[in-house]
Amino acid sequence: MSPASEPTPESTAPEVGGLTETQVLDRVGECASTWQRMGAELLALAYEWAVAHSADRLDPAESGKPGREKAKLYGGEGTPEVTEFAAAEFGARMGRGTHAGRRYISAALDLTLRLPNLWSRVQALEVRDTYAIHVAEATRNLSAAEAAWVDGEVAESADGRIPWTRFQTLVAGKVTAAAPHLAREREQRAARARFAKKLTPQPGDQAAGMGTFMVRAPLPVIDALDAAVTTLASRIEQTLPVTVTEAEDAPTTDDLRVQAVALLAGGLTTDAGADLPDLAEVDLRDLLPHTTLVVHLYGGTHHTDPDTGEHITVPPGRDHDETGQPLDHVARIDGHGAVSETWLREVLGPHTHFQVLPVLDIDGLAPVDAYEIPTRHRRAVQLRHPVETFPWGTATSTSSHTQIDHEEPWQPPGHEQPPGAEHPREQTRVDNLGPLHTFHHRLKTHGGWQVREPFPGIHLWRDPHGHTYLRDATGTRALPSTPGEAARRTTATVVEIYPGRAVELVDDLGPAGWAA
Repeated sequence: MSPASEPTPESTAPEVGGLTETQVLDRVGECASTWQRMGAELLALAYEWAVAHSADRLDPAESGKPGREKAKLYGGEGTPEVTEFAAAEFGARMGRGTHAGRRYISAALDLTLRLPNLWSRVQALEVRDTYAIHVAEATRNLSAAEAAWVDGEVAESADGRIPWTRFQTLVAGKVTAAAPHLAREREQRAARARFAKKLTPQPGDQAAGMGTFMVRAPLPVIDALDAAVTTLASRIEQTLPVTVTEAEDAPTTDDLRVQAVALLAGGLTTDAGADLPDLAEVDLRDLLPHTTLVVHLYGGTHHTDPDTGEHITVPPGRDHDETGQPLDHVARIDGHGAVSETWLREVLGPHTHFQVLPVLDIDGLAPVDAYEIPTRHRRAVQLRHPVETFPWGTATSTSSHTQIDHEEPWQPPGHEQPPGAEHPREQTRVDNLGPLHTFHHRLKTHGGWQVREPFPGIHLWRDPHGHTYLRDATGTRALPSTPGEAARRTTATVVEIYPGRAVELVDDLGPAGWAA
């Protein structure tokens, strides 16, 4: 195995310094062509992977048992079923995750078997994989004949001759024309869709301490809500002194409407005859309903110097920038994201009451023998792992689709042990628990994936073909290997998981300890 500290030529980017402008542009064109060729090859490989994992390889008696791998229709009408665990390993080798693997396999099946015009142009390197995948996804619910008609209508324009947004519009129009009955069903579902919900920030959003609440309802309900907010906002403005309304930072109409919504949530009526409290004298926090936000503040790490015994506190981040100006520290709100401590004081402070709770000592929780996971242990695992521990997994640890897994499977009393071995004790402990999405939990239990946590918070996963992945607080990385190495592995292997730090693994991912 090549050590990570000695990169091979294939693992480094080529030198591009000293090029002329013409040479730079020529290289850009070469990179774009390579990118397009690799996309076409990846789709072809996805199809071959699907063929290799047909439903025929499953034992019907075994797949009928709870939790076992089953066959799944990835593509549209006319495509064969594929074993459902196939996407996880394919996506992991892509460095993307299960959803990406499923997406490519589905598109490859649709393109090969339902969209022949697009597929021929992808293979001829005339259409990018992104365009082809978009059409495959847009036509998945159509019949084979309807998908074929859309294929003939959009294949010519899929080579990038029109902007992406226009291509999206073209595809949507052709899909509607191909299946008007499905379009009508979508319209009817949209008409029935009603909700009033808080929107969850999307990954990568810079919410900056703000949130969004959206209401979709029949027009009369929306008009009534708008009238109530407008009326109360006007009454609030009338109670404000001139010194506030004429100041440079006077509240805007939107500011007043947001305040009106907050008061409505607290049960305040908009009846003209009702008394409006003196907002200058009343603590608005007392008018709002009770909700709970969990805010995490990090005070730093405490250490004891082994030589002097001195207690040392490492601050949570930089206190000053390069010019000497003080820097704000960062807090985290469960279900929302990162905010500054200044935001907590200036924005959250005036609208909330704070309750300081003791810090949960994750490492100090006593293990138990029972299979059931105590509430404190479950909470500790969720705090240590905000997201599931599967390679490139995205499910949050508090999601209803996430389960807490015994990484070393729990063994009931009386379970047969190897000769000379004792029954394991204290199996339900924080360092043997990890959150997994239900699908990935099934994958680990019945799909041949292995996991070990050799050190707290550090997970090593191995797929059925022997490739190893490192999952830690920074994310997921595929550990270096050479082609065919996993198939030849018969003894313990030293794997470098961090520069200068390696761990020796045996075939079942059992850690033998740090190796020099």
